Amino acid sequence: MYVRMSTDHQKYSTENQADAILEYAVRRNIEIIQTYTDSGKSGLSIDGRDALKQLIDDVQSGRAVFNMILVLDVTRWGRFQDADESAYYEYICRRAGIDVQYVAEQFENDGSPVSTIVKGVKRAMAGEYSRELSGKVFAGQCRLIELGYRQGGPAGYGIRRVLIDEHGNQKAELKRGEHKSLQTDRVILIPGPPEEVETVRWMYKAFTREGMQESRIAAILNQRGVLTDLDRQWTRGTVHEVLTNEKYIGNNVFNRTSFKLKKRRVENTPDMWVRKDNVFEAVVEPSDFYTAQGIVRERSRKYSNEEMLDKLRQLHEQHGWLSGFIINESENMPSSSVYTQRFGSLIRAYKLIGFTPDHDYRYIEVNRHLRKMHGDIVEDTIRKIEVLGGKVRQENPSELLIINDELRVSLVICRCHHTQGDDYRWKVRFDTGLMPDITVAVRMAAGNEKPLDYYLLPALDIENPKMRLAENNGLALDSYQFDDLELFFQLTERVTITEAA
Repeated sequence: MYVRMSTDHQKYSTENQADAILEYAVRRNIEIIQTYTDSGKSGLSIDGRDALKQLIDDVQSGRAVFNMILVLDVTRWGRFQDADESAYYEYICRRAGIDVQYVAEQFENDGSPVSTIVKGVKRAMAGEYSRELSGKVFAGQCRLIELGYRQGGPAGYGIRRVLIDEHGNQKAELKRGEHKSLQTDRVILIPGPPEEVETVRWMYKAFTREGMQESRIAAILNQRGVLTDLDRQWTRGTVHEVLTNEKYIGNNVFNRTSFKLKKRRVENTPDMWVRKDNVFEAVVEPSDFYTAQGIVRERSRKYSNEEMLDKLRQLHEQHGWLSGFIINESENMPSSSVYTQRFGSLIRAYKLIGFTPDHDYRYIEVNRHLRKMHGDIVEDTIRKIEVLGGKVRQENPSELLIINDELRVSLVICRCHHTQGDDYRWKVRFDTGLMPDITVAVRMAAGNEKPLDYYLLPALDIENPKMRLAENNGLALDSYQFDDLELFFQLTERVTITEAA
């Protein structure tokens, strides 16, 4: 049997589904020999549904020792936005000689024209339900924003999240990672500790009155030993986030980005934002905030092609070579993506100022960035595991992570290579000499500036010390692909024997 529960209805608990399926099996003299369970997983896509991935992989590989799959209904198989995707996974099973039966549906999945038509309608209805629910949830979120309540996301430096009851009385401060437990409770923002508030106000004054750039402000904060809300050192980007976020003047802004139905993430234009002004206690004076915005807008005004090339030429004279990383980390410069959009590519922009990029020079900056990122990811991984109650020690100089004195983990950064065929490839080099149990391969996005996704590769399934990944690698490999490391952190969390049972 396959059972799946998201977080919407108790009637779809995995236990209730299993009971209904077992009753169906008993009536038809069917023996249940294996159960695949996805708990707390959305049915919008197969991503994150490890049990369904494993089921499909078992079917395709021939490891399946069953000849039928029982599912409660079409919606538990999935609420895929493309009905053909749902049909595709069922077809994989049927092609392998394994039937899929929906035990609570009013039709027999026997391949007849009637069942085919009804299944198509049911699949479309399942997807439509998610679209309608998404619209209702979004409307509810917008209403709460306009009432002055916070909708998700960390508070940020100098601010704290506070839980209030239905009467507006403060109950408790929420720490990072904590959420409300009662439907009637709400979350608001309040100023944080006095020392953090003073630091934020100093940042605004340094930027607006003393003319300091974000990188200089970050350097001073790091010299003082001040850490961000994530206990990290300040960077130009983290300072810029503080100087441009309206929550510091008490405004509640929502829908800056959209990721509806687990489709493509979209940066929305300001006219699509949902906002309510002056609902939280301000941390900085509005005059300081709007002065900072004026400085940022003036700095970001649209440059002519010649102005952009002049700035690029000056940057080249300053450093002796150029790279996307150098451009993005420089003050008063358009980003590398702006140069790419304006001139077609960075290489073309380089040629227009008479600079012929040297292959090794560009790799120097990329390697420096990747080395720093590797250290940041390792530190963040250790911190999150320790928060969950685990123990981590790091072997030097190999940097192998030993978790709970049981699990050996190697973390590798995989550079993104752009091929002549306009494809992307990633090389994974396994350090078999360290004998890690799991290799965490971080695939970098195009440009090698930020992670694209993560592969959790167990040693038992790795035979070759080198692996070459494409954009799509088939279910056998992509079943190990994840958008973040949350599942990995869950694997390292310590639980009592009774909880495990």
